[in-house]
Amino acid sequence: MKTKEPNKEMLRDLSKCVTPLISWYENNKRTLPWREEVSAYRVWVSEIMLQQTRVEAVKPYFQRFMEAYPTIQSLAGAQAEELLKMWEGLGYYSRVRNMQKAAQVICERHGGQMPDTYEELLELPGIGSYTAGAISSIAFNRAVPAVDGNVLRVLARLTMDGADIADAKVKKRVFEELSACMPKESGIFNQALMELGATVCLPNGMPKCEICPWRDLCEARKAGRMMEFPYKSPKKARKIEEKTLFIIRDGERVLLHQRADKGLLAGLYEFPMTEGTLSPQQAIETVREMGFAPLMIQKLPQAKHIFTHKEWHMTGYMLKVEPFDEMADMRGQDLHIVSPKDTKDAYPIPSAFSAFTPYVGIALTGEYIKTELPQNQ
Repeated sequence: MKTKEPNKEMLRDLSKCVTPLISWYENNKRTLPWREEVSAYRVWVSEIMLQQTRVEAVKPYFQRFMEAYPTIQSLAGAQAEELLKMWEGLGYYSRVRNMQKAAQVICERHGGQMPDTYEELLELPGIGSYTAGAISSIAFNRAVPAVDGNVLRVLARLTMDGADIADAKVKKRVFEELSACMPKESGIFNQALMELGATVCLPNGMPKCEICPWRDLCEARKAGRMMEFPYKSPKKARKIEEKTLFIIRDGERVLLHQRADKGLLAGLYEFPMTEGTLSPQQAIETVREMGFAPLMIQKLPQAKHIFTHKEWHMTGYMLKVEPFDEMADMRGQDLHIVSPKDTKDAYPIPSAFSAFTPYVGIALTGEYIKTELPQNQ
């Protein structure tokens, strides 16, 4: 992007920017549950939930989470599967696993009290520069920036900075520039910057410059170039992976597979799945190879789930099999025999499979599979 050097004087002298921004924030901030009662724990939980997730989606999860785990101690001692079930639907499950690890560290090293300095917060699992800045400034009014995508976008437009905001070096540089000139109302200022980016200086579509408290200060607006900033280098194309998924039932009961402790969706439950797109006959043979005897099969609608760096394109089959051997979950396949109710209440199934979970309680309408069907057909 061809642009002049960013107006860094704007950042060196924030005094003319702070007052209109904070005034605007106090009069226009959204009513959000984590703002009703400010504490370091509540700020922490909300900020972790809001990573990669819309505010409206987070609200009910936050309320339920705080009711279930009102203190750091209760989070530290929570049962892992209950915690994952509470998080079900938010995705990025490593977030809540790291939260529990951090809560345990806080109990062990800090007497159950959230540390109040940026440096100590950075030492906790799952807490990076932005989250540490948000907690230390909002909960403890430490003069530390909280630089996320909203803040990078707002400041790029304010100063007409054409640097690539996807570059970690740029984020570090902006953090350092803000650190040198944070106002005394650091917590409110950080929240106001984030709010401005979320509601006015929008990421998609035209920013609402007419209601922006910085409309007369913004270099990009003055030049009529708001949509050119910020610059972000294109993401690499996501890898597409073809999967075939099986809902295997012996009547009411269904099989779930527990994923490995590490990697994507670690430790969570899913329907048994294999690589590639299988035909109905291939699906039958695969289930036989797992040790089950298929009686009926029904093809389900295809589904897609998008992760950060990959897409799953899923073909699904529901199969009725002869009654499960009660030792099926001991076959070294990490399989568990559960009731449909358990899939809702006890086992954390990621939203990646949300297109298939409703079929757990639906009667099969597929074709009868003849038991004498040749194994290699």
